[in-house]
Amino acid sequence: MDNFYALILAGGGGTRLWPLSRKDKPKQMLPLVNNHTMFQMTVNRLLPLFPPERILVVTGRSYIDEMRADVPMIPQDNFIGEPYGRDNAPAVALALQHLHHRAPHAIVAMVTADHYIRDEERFRGALAAAHQLASEGRIVTLGIQPTYAATGFGYIQRGTREGAYNGFDAYRAIKFTEKPSLATAERFVASRQYSWNSGMFIWSVEQGLAEFARQQPAITQVLDRIRGSIGSAGYEAALDAAWAEMPKISIDYAIMEHAPNMTVIPVNIGWSDVGTWESVFDILEKDGLGNCIRGREGDKYISLSSHDNYIQSDRLVVAIGVEDLIVIETEDVLMICRRDRAQDVKEVVQYLTEQGNTDYL
Repeated sequence: MDNFYALILAGGGGTRLWPLSRKDKPKQMLPLVNNHTMFQMTVNRLLPLFPPERILVVTGRSYIDEMRADVPMIPQDNFIGEPYGRDNAPAVALALQHLHHRAPHAIVAMVTADHYIRDEERFRGALAAAHQLASEGRIVTLGIQPTYAATGFGYIQRGTREGAYNGFDAYRAIKFTEKPSLATAERFVASRQYSWNSGMFIWSVEQGLAEFARQQPAITQVLDRIRGSIGSAGYEAALDAAWAEMPKISIDYAIMEHAPNMTVIPVNIGWSDVGTWESVFDILEKDGLGNCIRGREGDKYISLSSHDNYIQSDRLVVAIGVEDLIVIETEDVLMICRRDRAQDVKEVVQYLTEQGNTDYL
């Protein structure tokens, strides 16, 4: 698989993990699960399958230096900087153009820098299976086996079975549904015909660029303006000038919902998008009362009849008779919310933005 490349999308903001995730330190640059940042964990799970020279990263320019320091084994030229975020479809298109300049016949696995995967070996096996399918002209996505009727994820409906690849069953993907209602999500899960959309796609560089040309000509027009400058001294200036015309759209809406030859490989790999404090709590170890305490340990935490809480603080924390809370303390913010309201953190970020309180963002 010498033509197999990994593309890490690392431009997300992680606003639902405020106040720890900030504009200058977004989710992928935080050690949310262990002592490694989410970006480091992403690279480490790819390395057994992809050598560093075949791992590319697309992210905001302002993040590149710190991310390079996180994973110095990845060559400097493999970091592709966006002038500013325009959602992930433009980021994918820009990276595909760079990869075409380097290896036009490559197969590329698009993954995100801020997800958690427990079964890393099985994940790599699924990518190897997807490489086989992509080499046959398919656009492949990894579908996650649903564990509950989630309304915050997209769903992929499976059709006829296309065969087994590297020990994984592959199915024709019939339909994408983005973030359904609870009743619809419950129906999807009960039918056992749907997977969560992981946002991971595997396809050939040529096919990817062809789909952008077919479905998103405005994005292709921007790429046409910078194509000849890649690798030259004038590239950054050309990109800045062209990027102002780049549409803002996600890859799901831009390409995948209407792409032909779509195949889904359903996988159970212990995946989480680590999208909220509740999902962080779910994947971390707890004490005997179901509490997850991070920061200083030992006698720096006192619990009296308190259970199922997530607390992150470097102070002595005393919890008396409380349950199902999220408590996050940083140098300038103390946030307390119920675990079942974790999704609403994003509304706080929106409020602060509207009020112009940028010091807290």
